[in-house]
Amino acid sequence: MATVNNNLSEYDKTSIPNAKDFRFGIVVSEWNDTITEGLYKGAYETLVAHHVLPENITRWDVPGSFELIYGSKKMQQQNVDAVIAIGSVIQGETKHFDFVCEGVAQGIKDLNVLHNIPVIFCVLTDNNKQQAIDRSGGIHGNKGTEAAIAAIKMAVISKQ
Repeated sequence: MATVNNNLSEYDKTSIPNAKDFRFGIVVSEWNDTITEGLYKGAYETLVAHHVLPENITRWDVPGSFELIYGSKKMQQQNVDAVIAIGSVIQGETKHFDFVCEGVAQGIKDLNVLHNIPVIFCVLTDNNKQQAIDRSGGIHGNKGTEAAIAAIKMAVISKQ
């Protein structure tokens, strides 16, 4: 496994642009909320650490990961420079996992192709809850942190 013994959220903070003039939307799935709240915390704290004013961060909650697509589409219309879509899908006993993961990935991709506001894919697709815990503030860092860094970088690109 590529993430064993690695915290993927460690980065050079001086290499990240100052984001004080940007506005961000974060759309958070309520499903697997112990995981998505950890991801949100990582994203929010990282944005603030890079000088985003708290009032320039808008959070919307949606019922599940599949609803992230519509929530992100509507968030793109809210005068933001980038959107972060946060979700967690954990493998179960049926193929539902495959359909949700595929649909959400394709839907977020479509929003990026069709619109000018970048949407960052911060949806964990893990085999079990422990893997999700490890990636939402646990031993492998926080994918929310990584998504916030990507959002800042993409906001800069979208302004060029």
